[in-house]
Amino acid sequence: MAKTKPGRKDLESYTIKGTNKVVKVGDCVLMRPSDYEKPPYVARLEKIEADNRSNVKVRVRWYYRPEESIGGRRQFHGAKELFLSDHYDVQSAHTIEGKCTVHSFKNYTKLENVGAEDYFCRFEYKAATGGFTPDRVAVYCKCEMPYNPDDLMVQCEGCKDWFHPSCMGMTIEQAKKLDHFLCSDCSTEDDSKRTLNSFPVSPQSEHK
Repeated sequence: MAKTKPGRKDLESYTIKGTNKVVKVGDCVLMRPSDYEKPPYVARLEKIEADNRSNVKVRVRWYYRPEESIGGRRQFHGAKELFLSDHYDVQSAHTIEGKCTVHSFKNYTKLENVGAEDYFCRFEYKAATGGFTPDRVAVYCKCEMPYNPDDLMVQCEGCKDWFHPSCMGMTIEQAKKLDHFLCSDCSTEDDSKRTLNSFPVSPQSEHK
């Protein structure tokens, strides 16, 4: 545990300037970027402390958006996806704009309504190398891509794999009307079940 410097004291909570919202250590917050054109940064509060002049500083652990990572945004990344990085900083508490919730991937997919403050995280990210943990994820459909929670998928009753309507030659509207679905392999009663493959996530681990 990092020791507090003389003349500083740890705070249990901080009230966001200009609001009545209170944040505590462990909460996820939105932080104002220096470039107002950009969306707010997302971080997890690790420590809140005040000096003898009542200036409040926060130690944060940053979440990265896919486009801020070395590999950039990719097809399977969700619109609200974040990566928990190993990048820490100390910032003025005045840069905190609001609270948000970073859900686990499983909990995010169960949300009935995704609000503006809802995000999800399924990877930890090493900022220096661009590496991810886990570095591989399961893939679905004929296109063999990881699951993007923003995309509608239909489940085959035979092999239990999930498929994108477009990969099956259907529109989303047609897929929504389906009561039953068999993929092309199961509908031809092909017995050779394919194993669940995985997809390399870190850019440097990809082999074309």
